[in-house]
Amino acid sequence: MENEYYPWGGEFTVCSPNGCVAVVLLTIKYTPPDNVAIYGPLKTENIGVEKIVANVISNPYIRYLIICGDDIRGHRSGTSLVALYKNGIDQQHKIIQALGAIPYIENLKEKAIERFRNQVEIVNLIGIKDNDKIDEIINEYTARSPPCFGEPYIAIRIKTTANVNLDDKRALHSKIVVNYMGKVKKRGK
Repeated sequence: MENEYYPWGGEFTVCSPNGCVAVVLLTIKYTPPDNVAIYGPLKTENIGVEKIVANVISNPYIRYLIICGDDIRGHRSGTSLVALYKNGIDQQHKIIQALGAIPYIENLKEKAIERFRNQVEIVNLIGIKDNDKIDEIINEYTARSPPCFGEPYIAIRIKTTANVNLDDKRALHSKIVVNYMGKVKKRGK
């Protein structure tokens, strides 16, 4: 079956296209029931979070995002996703109050983040690894059967362009030259 949602790709499994629950798996071996819209792992507090946000808002039927398993040490990707939902980002695109090592959202516009924060409710089960308990909570939220949030929101990746002239004296790397062997040497030596 071809799927119109989830344009950013990633490592996930699609189940019920009109399901209202998406499940984020941290460090846990668990397969959610088929009534969820989508499920998959979250590994990083930046690109991983961006993919989840972009893919979730592309499916307006998703209204709940359940995060389960133990958070990933160092990255703290689960708590970073919760912080994004609760607090948004600052002017430097850092997730406010995120505990991850590099929790920056660089490829999504603020409008996409706001859509995410309005469309879904996060169900924070970080630390929960009991499959029966998670199934019970998924079924509880699925039974709520909320209305579709409206039209899909397809988040376009922000494209940054750098026009660097290595002969420009202001260029940061104007003095660096890489030879044919891939070795770096200073210009003029």
